Amino acid sequence: MKKKLKTALKFLAFFSAGFFLFWLVYKDQDADELWSALKKVNYFWILISIILGVFSHFVRALRWNMLAKSIDYNPKTINSFFYVMIAYLANLALPRMGEVTRSVIINRYEKMPITKAFGTIVLERIIDVFMLLLFTLVVLFTQIHIPLDFIHNHPEIAEKFSDFNLVKTLVIFAILICGFILIFTVFNKRIKNSLLYKKLIDLIKNFFQGLKTIRAVKNKPLFVLYTFIIWVFYFLMMYVCFFSIPEISHFSILAGLTAFVMGSYAMVAPVQGGIGAWHFMVIAALMSYGVDGNTAKVFALVCHGSMTAMLIVVGFISLIALPLVNKNNK
Repeated sequence: MKKKLKTALKFLAFFSAGFFLFWLVYKDQDADELWSALKKVNYFWILISIILGVFSHFVRALRWNMLAKSIDYNPKTINSFFYVMIAYLANLALPRMGEVTRSVIINRYEKMPITKAFGTIVLERIIDVFMLLLFTLVVLFTQIHIPLDFIHNHPEIAEKFSDFNLVKTLVIFAILICGFILIFTVFNKRIKNSLLYKKLIDLIKNFFQGLKTIRAVKNKPLFVLYTFIIWVFYFLMMYVCFFSIPEISHFSILAGLTAFVMGSYAMVAPVQGGIGAWHFMVIAALMSYGVDGNTAKVFALVCHGSMTAMLIVVGFISLIALPLVNKNNK
């Protein structure tokens, strides 16, 4: 009961934070004007965006299958797709809950140790960070004036970074590490003989085995190709939404990439699905290109809304379909 209450409180806290950010972005928006603009949107392109999004998640499932097979597991492709979509659905409930949920479900249906499954998922996230940094470099080399304009217009964000004391953080981290080493040295034998230590070592070994699956992947060029396809289609999922609104249908690919990168960083915020934070960053990016504030808000609402709706619908379908597809799996 306490665990359920704690989970509910976390959900409400994160949702409230996201809703507050969303309210700050749209509090001055005229409701009638917004509704009128939404009726003019060409929803054909929104449908295309949803299809591209589902395809990118399907390719993510194919890529994870390669990691699973490298450690002698052979999941069904449809199962792997369900795992991915259920994880996204879980992230809409609580930020970062999807990774744990996906690991538990993989363990249930594939009999893969949870820590090993989690290791493969963490590996995926590391690769995702690398791809985001790659896209960021493209933006910095071609559209550097937009991030600079954003920082200039939002000095409070720059102040947050300037307040970060790297030296102090490193000193505290070093003290903690030295403390752990000292305790382990003094109580070495007692710690090594404890059941908790042995279980912890097994968990760590499984986790790192999951991380090291990239070495054992048989077709590495295909793995790299899948990675690029996933991220290109992530970008296209957002970019085609520009064609749905006449005022910004002329947007260049580089301008769209800038908005995509800034929105991607907002997804790191501890709120469900980046709600509020994503809207703020994307609207700021569009306005830096001279887009009218109302038009930018309509775009952010439609684009994020369609992506979230897709995750909810396909996520719930996956949640229902997974046990049905595997009804003979004891």
